[in-house]
Amino acid sequence: MSDLAAKECVPCKGGVPPLRGAALLVLQHQLGPDGNGWRIEAEHHLEKEFRFPDFAAALAYVNRVGEVAEAQKHHPDLFLAWGKVRVTIWTHKIDGLTESDFVFAAKCDALA
Repeated sequence: MSDLAAKECVPCKGGVPPLRGAALLVLQHQLGPDGNGWRIEAEHHLEKEFRFPDFAAALAYVNRVGEVAEAQKHHPDLFLAWGKVRVTIWTHKIDGLTESDFVFAAKCDALA
């Protein structure tokens, strides 16, 4: 498990620029080799697809992510389908990525 998963998400109050370039790659590397499957899309959001053996397992994962999202006050977009869940994360307040997005990604990995 990534050290990022042990951190807490810090609510963004706005007024800070989103992370760009090398800063994003450093955090992506902390998620694991090759970002552990997390893709940085257009320096705007993180995305990863998780696979499960059936719909019930995918739904259970969505519910676990939802519980952590509420506790962390950091809410991803979740797409649920039979046997898969796509998680998309970014900080809406600044319309881009912060360290907390990578922290939440690591927490999602720990739940899978």
